[in-house]
Amino acid sequence: MPIEIQKVESPTDDVRALIGELDAELNAAYSPEQRHGLDISRIFQPHIAFFIAYLDGHPAGCGGVAFQDTLAEVKRMYVRPDSRGQNVGQTILARLESEAKARGIPRMVLETGDAQKAALIFYQRAGYSPCAPFEPYAAMPAAQIQRSRFFEKDITANR
Repeated sequence: MPIEIQKVESPTDDVRALIGELDAELNAAYSPEQRHGLDISRIFQPHIAFFIAYLDGHPAGCGGVAFQDTLAEVKRMYVRPDSRGQNVGQTILARLESEAKARGIPRMVLETGDAQKAALIFYQRAGYSPCAPFEPYAAMPAAQIQRSRFFEKDITANR
């Protein structure tokens, strides 16, 4: 099935639905202080590029990348359960990495939670390695990040 990635410049019904599903999944696993996802109003800012993946014309997943000085952070990455295992996540992540490379940013980072077992495996298979908390997480109280897992990837290397 063909996967189409579209850059989204403002909140759409598809964005609201996907972020709502992601939030419901995370809300079931983590306390409010342990959730660090951007709300919709904070996604559509000049330093963030956000995308939706369409599988056979239907919204299947989303993801964004927030640009900081020498790194880019994966934000709000989500694939609907019925679309998992169909290369949607890999396609979104490749687009996010491509956006960062185009801006000359050498390092991708991300934060995910310990309950997101499939995500932990997914990111490691994609070449991400565990790392220390980065900003803004490094400045947070330990209780807020105790269930967080941090990863990084040098995207200048040919992997």
